[in-house]
Amino acid sequence: MNQIKLASQSIQPSKIVCVGRNYSAHIAELNNEHPEQMVVFNKPNSAITDALLSSHNGDTLHYETELCFVIKNKQLAGVGIGLDLTKRALQSSLKEKGLPWERAKAFDGSALFSDFIELTPEMTSLIFELHIDGKPVQHGDSQLMLHQPAQILAEVSQFMSLEEGDIIMTGTPAGVGMVSTGREFNVALYSGQQCLLEHHWSVSQS
Repeated sequence: MNQIKLASQSIQPSKIVCVGRNYSAHIAELNNEHPEQMVVFNKPNSAITDALLSSHNGDTLHYETELCFVIKNKQLAGVGIGLDLTKRALQSSLKEKGLPWERAKAFDGSALFSDFIELTPEMTSLIFELHIDGKPVQHGDSQLMLHQPAQILAEVSQFMSLEEGDIIMTGTPAGVGMVSTGREFNVALYSGQQCLLEHHWSVSQS
């Protein structure tokens, strides 16, 4: 089982619960419709990796930077940053046919995470950024989410059991794009003006 770290403690998530279409600007950039209900899909533990690749089985990958939470005692206990890797062309084809997204979203190596830090009551506004080769590419703010983290937890818990260490990925803001070999990805998480964590990935040849 693949692991993540919360406050230096290794944890094995049983699954990753992902929320789609949670920022209006991202919905617009992909020309999607605003959903009537929260969009939810899962990734398995085998999706977790430390290696950022530009393709998978010949399919080009796109990055989506997301605010992520770790579950402990059925609550949001830790916060970090993740990359949701997507086979965009395949996803578009599946959506056109009304088919599920798993082939485009839940493949091995499709989820990367920073370390997680313990969530505190003072962290009321969370902001995150992605820089690629030093250039700002994505900027997310929890206050701009259509579904807030506590709301996501409550709604998911109505129909799915969340186990210790499970991860919730809360959706991506505008600015998604293709992963290119040799690029340097840097993410940072802020609470107000305070930088809570930073993480770096180098894109490897697939």
